[in-house]
Amino acid sequence: MKKQVDTIVGKAAILIIDVTKGSLLPPDKTPIPIFDAQTAVNNIKEVVDVARTVDIPIIFFQELHRREMVDFGRELDGVEDVHCLEGSEDVEFIDYLKPMDGEFSIGKRRYSCFFATDLNILLKGLKVETLIICGFLTDVCVHYTSADAHQHDYYVRIMHDCVRGSSPEAHQASLNAIKYLQTASETNSKEIIGLLEKMTVKA
Repeated sequence: MKKQVDTIVGKAAILIIDVTKGSLLPPDKTPIPIFDAQTAVNNIKEVVDVARTVDIPIIFFQELHRREMVDFGRELDGVEDVHCLEGSEDVEFIDYLKPMDGEFSIGKRRYSCFFATDLNILLKGLKVETLIICGFLTDVCVHYTSADAHQHDYYVRIMHDCVRGSSPEAHQASLNAIKYLQTASETNSKEIIGLLEKMTVKA
């Protein structure tokens, strides 16, 4: 029987993927509806509030596309319509959940937080081994980021109550696929908060 590894191995960082104002728009006002997004955002906020009291890096991500639409590539070949244009309110961080001094923010043109960004350089500089992942969409950016994290040899931990997908079915299928790669990937906000509370409090 395979041995289950610890929830956090070595130093951890929290990745908050595409949690922006557009995430909370009603279905008739966004090209990318997310089911039950507000619940996930509330849970993420609770984790972040505790994380800010201890020594753990927090990295926020925004999917951003130029208004000239020259960097979408094949992204509009699927179900999604034009989205996440630079300068639009949709891509702004939520007022109560945005980077503070000492935290990190990375824009990305593609689904994976690793693709054509400096995330891996940042993580190596921070000496991070475990990525605690939350945000949207489970079946798109969270999934692709987790797969790339796995291939870069990071431990992946997904807070299941802090991610949501394009549908409950797609959400669950992606969580299953990530767990296939790393059997210890499943966690939740309550478990992570408990672990954070045991860490050294910032001076």
